[in-house]
Amino acid sequence: MKNSAMVMQIQDPASQRLTWYKPPLTVLVIKKVSDASVLAPFVQLVDWLLQEKNMVVWVESAVLEDVHLNEEVKFKAIREKLVTFKDGRDDLTDRIDFIVCLGGDGTLLYASQLFQQSVPPVMAFHLGSLGFLTPFRFDNFEEQLTSVLEGHAALTLRSRLRCVTHRKGEKRQEAKVDANADARPAANSILVLNEVVIDRGPSPYLSNIDLFLDGKYITSVQGDGLIVSTPTGSTAYAAAAGASMIHPSVPAIMVTPICPHSLSFRPIVVPAGVELKVSVSPESRNTSWVSFDGRNRQELFHGDSLRVTTSIYPVPCICAQDQISDWFASLADGLHWNVRKRQKCLDELSDLTASGSEDTLDEMENLKLYDI
Repeated sequence: MKNSAMVMQIQDPASQRLTWYKPPLTVLVIKKVSDASVLAPFVQLVDWLLQEKNMVVWVESAVLEDVHLNEEVKFKAIREKLVTFKDGRDDLTDRIDFIVCLGGDGTLLYASQLFQQSVPPVMAFHLGSLGFLTPFRFDNFEEQLTSVLEGHAALTLRSRLRCVTHRKGEKRQEAKVDANADARPAANSILVLNEVVIDRGPSPYLSNIDLFLDGKYITSVQGDGLIVSTPTGSTAYAAAAGASMIHPSVPAIMVTPICPHSLSFRPIVVPAGVELKVSVSPESRNTSWVSFDGRNRQELFHGDSLRVTTSIYPVPCICAQDQISDWFASLADGLHWNVRKRQKCLDELSDLTASGSEDTLDEMENLKLYDI
């Protein structure tokens, strides 16, 4: 196009690299709770960070109350060197340089919950069950951590959704929610990494939910509910509800109905810059319930609404290889994506054609018709 102003600039995901502006000094270690198999790796990691890297290590105060952990002789020697915090009471903003997660995907979701504004880089080790968001293996953690601390790593910026609940009669501006409002989060504002789910709760009636996009009425959802998810969440609940899987670097918001009572209601993808508003329809026979990354479940009454926008604060996740390789490896390992027996080549079937039996001819005909 002749007009240069009309040319789209597309960023190469490979350009997102980890850069330390100063050597990281403080690290937050999050481990999977109630899992004895994580205790030994946790002690080994914390001891290495303290002794070899001279870092200040933060852990949740509840970790120190773990009976089995306190029975570890090695842990008793380093227990007093740890700095603790309490979830919901202590603010970790600007106190942590780096996060290490030991466990499953839930540890990464918990890290996202702890930081409702800017999030430090997260390195997640797979010590859980599915491990879709945890690309690192713990076997050679010293080598991998040293490489990351030296700045040799790619990043995936996983977008989050900013969710604000407005109650009936509450004074508010009807204008579109400013994305920069993330810098001054309200008490009823929650950032989610996977999805926000609106469902019918314990009611036997269908959900009847009105959906608006940038203030314009789009449709009503009649079914079990609605999932509004990030690209990261597209491989979670949304995938189970029939949505497409989207790479986390794609700027988008996914809208997926849950068991809609309609044969034509397909999941949709909208641009990341829009504002979605979800409210209980005036004709609805029941209220709705909303949960944020599986937490903070609350009831939406008639006249209440939920506004969802893309947050300006993503979760920077450190890649084990790179953005593309990590994601497709997760699809293959976690979901067995596109697993199928390989079609035989014609050379392997030559002996069948030579036999000339009626059964063989029938089999070959079936291969031509169905095995494409």
